[in-house]
Amino acid sequence: MNRRPWVLGLVVALVFLFLYAPIAWLALASFNSSRSLSRISGFSTQWYAELFDDTRVLASLQLTLQLALASAVISTVIGTLAAFGLRRAFPGRGLWTVLLSLPLVVPEVVMGVAMLGFFVKLAGVPLGFGALLFAHVAFSLSFVVVVVRSRVSGMDVRMEEAAADLGASPWTAFRTVTLPLVAPAVVAGAAFAFLLSFDDVVISSYLTGVGSTTLPVFVYAQASKRGISPEIVALSTLMVTATALLLIIGVVVASWRARRAGSTAELV
Repeated sequence: MNRRPWVLGLVVALVFLFLYAPIAWLALASFNSSRSLSRISGFSTQWYAELFDDTRVLASLQLTLQLALASAVISTVIGTLAAFGLRRAFPGRGLWTVLLSLPLVVPEVVMGVAMLGFFVKLAGVPLGFGALLFAHVAFSLSFVVVVVRSRVSGMDVRMEEAAADLGASPWTAFRTVTLPLVAPAVVAGAAFAFLLSFDDVVISSYLTGVGSTTLPVFVYAQASKRGISPEIVALSTLMVTATALLLIIGVVVASWRARRAGSTAELV
């Protein structure tokens, strides 16, 4: 590799090509004037116009956004509190840590069947928004706990102790010292929870009721029934674009905070 550095660059380029070439072709095909996905015959935005005229898509998008926002807020609050709770040693902490990590490794099909049996059959929660919200919070919570806990475990407790020594109350110390330190991890956990809820297909397909079809489930159902239509391609392109924009915004904000922290440290 030292003698031929271009080899490593070529391997990286091939990996990126393998990952993103299908997505790039999908975006290009969404502007195709014909319904063919294998041949580009011209440029047109008619599929996007038809997509935004479809009331089923707009209703599914509204439901998905509401579900993702509610799931992200609830998962972030509970997951952040759980991360702080696991910060200190107590009997059974290892068991709780394993239990919170199980949703990360359990197959989604198993989780979907289990949640269908528990929420609907046992708890009596009807299929629809309520069951979907419970399920999305359940599988998003673990990701929030892992992200926030990694930040909490590396935080210097002496800063909190210094705030207490200076007369700050527990709430004031948490609001002015602890929360700003863990804020990037909390935001990252919330973004994870939002994207996981927004993109979920497998678990949501078990708990979707009449009039409560999420956007990914709608896309999967349409593709299964009618094949991959240009409208579905346009919708998939918009979903990928929205996810990429959220990721870019997160990276920009994190870079801005890092530069700001570095500038503050230089001034001090």
